[in-house]
Amino acid sequence: MASHLLAIDEGTTRATVVVVDESGRIVASAGCELHQHYPRPGWVEQDPLEIWKAVLDLSRLVIGQAGLAPADIAALGITNQRETAVFWERATGKPVHPAIVWQDRRGEDLCRRLRADGLEAELSARTGLVLDPYFSATKIAWLLANDADLKRRAKRGEICFGTVDSWLIWNLTAGGAHVTEASNASRTLLMDIRSLSFEDDLLKTFGVERSMLGEIRPSGAVLGEVSRELFGIGGIPIAGVLGDQQSALFAQGCHRPGQAKNTYGTGSFVLCNTGTAPLENRGPLLATVAVGGDGHALYALEGSIFATGASVQWLRDGLGLIRDAGETEALAASIDSNDDVWFVPALAGLGAPFWDPGARGTLLGVTRATTRAHVVRAVLESIAWRTRDVLEAMAGAGRAVTELRVDGGAAANAWLMQFQSDVTGIPIDVAKVAETTSLGAAYLAGLAVGMWKDYEDVGLLREVGERFEPHWSSAQRDELYARWGDAIERSRRWVRPT
Repeated sequence: MASHLLAIDEGTTRATVVVVDESGRIVASAGCELHQHYPRPGWVEQDPLEIWKAVLDLSRLVIGQAGLAPADIAALGITNQRETAVFWERATGKPVHPAIVWQDRRGEDLCRRLRADGLEAELSARTGLVLDPYFSATKIAWLLANDADLKRRAKRGEICFGTVDSWLIWNLTAGGAHVTEASNASRTLLMDIRSLSFEDDLLKTFGVERSMLGEIRPSGAVLGEVSRELFGIGGIPIAGVLGDQQSALFAQGCHRPGQAKNTYGTGSFVLCNTGTAPLENRGPLLATVAVGGDGHALYALEGSIFATGASVQWLRDGLGLIRDAGETEALAASIDSNDDVWFVPALAGLGAPFWDPGARGTLLGVTRATTRAHVVRAVLESIAWRTRDVLEAMAGAGRAVTELRVDGGAAANAWLMQFQSDVTGIPIDVAKVAETTSLGAAYLAGLAVGMWKDYEDVGLLREVGERFEPHWSSAQRDELYARWGDAIERSRRWVRPT
């Protein structure tokens, strides 16, 4: 009898595939880096075929590493980078354009026009989102407006659009299923957050053909079956699919209203469970589907921070200040303070709660005495301060967070986690297993095929790693937070040359 789960975690810069057993434990894992391309300032693209090949190769590898046969896989789960837009031919399955990544800002002009037309408030109320190039519809609209042939082909029903989950399911089923699920669909600006359906007036606003879109299915249902040609056996159900941040929320056991998590990845994403209805008075934050059912959903309040891990990657690849992220902890701890050196990680504009696509990365307070350690420390500190920005907005929306469950690569940095607790004044609870996004997809898939009984059963699978308690006084953290606010304002006053 099949007793294991395969979970695909297709992130922005890395793909990971894990095998999970009936106890919820990862028994095999394999991953690889994915390339990003920057053809113009503010543009970010990826190769959809590289994504698919990485996922397929890793899946085959990790099944073998676990000593299993494909027949031992009870179900497959998927979690993925969310707003990234993929376009392919319906007839052949071949991509017709590079994937436009969620960090891409080419939709700024469209957002300005729609805002000038007075549509922002209505779009926000309908979708739970803000009008920002971050979301998929702006990317679809840009491509159709700038490629007349592709627009004609889309009108003829020849072109498919999907977020990365749709692209992977299409390939896993050999073109047998063009579907998505509600947590990913809720990131497009095309789905009504309450009806859980793509609505005609939203499609019209962005000029999107309905034929391009896949069917929205429940997150924890069978969305398709893996093609026999991939693993030599057919019938493996694709049974649990969530956007990466919702998947981490699920794996962190945040199943009750008020429970919150932060995932430190390419960006950082703070999500707080708000129950069975989207929060109406949410200020500058997002309402998003946490897990979608059949006509119903659990919702979350979200603050999206665009460039945190990406800032550390920039230290390595852009500036050459570090060889790997593991060096940053010792460098930050090697100095007693930041010496008033600040970094604002607006490398792709500023997300929540500012939503300022024009802001730019800013390094302030540099003197002749500034060292490599100061710059590295300033980047790490910025991750914690940006998280506090979001938590302050959540408190303003009536959802004050009293404990934050954390995961992702930077959660292994003990210096940063202590600093995070100090600047927010709340305990930081680190998950024992860093691969929470993978685990969320596995747990949901296992739940769908009866491996576990209910959410309570799944919640018991989570293990606590380390816990960090705040040491600073409120006066100390508030004084430095005011200084951080000065740095943010400097980054937002950047004026693009005309």
